[in-house]
Amino acid sequence: MDEKTMNQEQQEELTNEEPKNDQNESVNESQDSEQESLKDQVKQLETENEELKNKYLRTQADFDNFRRRTQKERENDLKYKSQELVGEILPVLDNFERALQTEVSGEGSQSFVDGVKMVYNQLNQALEKAGVEEIQAENEEFDPNMHQAVMQVSEEGYESNQIVEVLQKGYKLKDRVIRPAMVKVNE
Repeated sequence: MDEKTMNQEQQEELTNEEPKNDQNESVNESQDSEQESLKDQVKQLETENEELKNKYLRTQADFDNFRRRTQKERENDLKYKSQELVGEILPVLDNFERALQTEVSGEGSQSFVDGVKMVYNQLNQALEKAGVEEIQAENEEFDPNMHQAVMQVSEEGYESNQIVEVLQKGYKLKDRVIRPAMVKVNE
């Protein structure tokens, strides 16, 4: 081969090589941009995944709280189911006590009072079975959670803030006050 032919071949190779480099660079750039795009998509999906996990955990916690709250409400409903009935019966109990405080004379009247006492005792026993108990107040220290002060007096023999007299009995159902005791309190 002569020199001319060799130079031509070399020139052709050089010209052929240049476009290959440009082509390789554009392919590399295209691959790089695709990789960046894929990385962005992966980051976005990871972020969405994290958000969904957080939402799931919050929803699960809300559901657990709801379940506990409804369970507690159900237990309270069972525990205090007779509260309304007790509230309506207490005035009847008060009237029985007032009736039993009246003095009677004669044998016929006394047997009637004995019958009323029996009914009163049965009513008290039924209330005790349901968890109703009288709030102790006489000579106790005044407790605003259990007692309602309607009068304040100054009497000797009593300490300050001590209950002098119970005007109306108070009752509680298990640990809940149904009706506070109405009392006179020493200053």
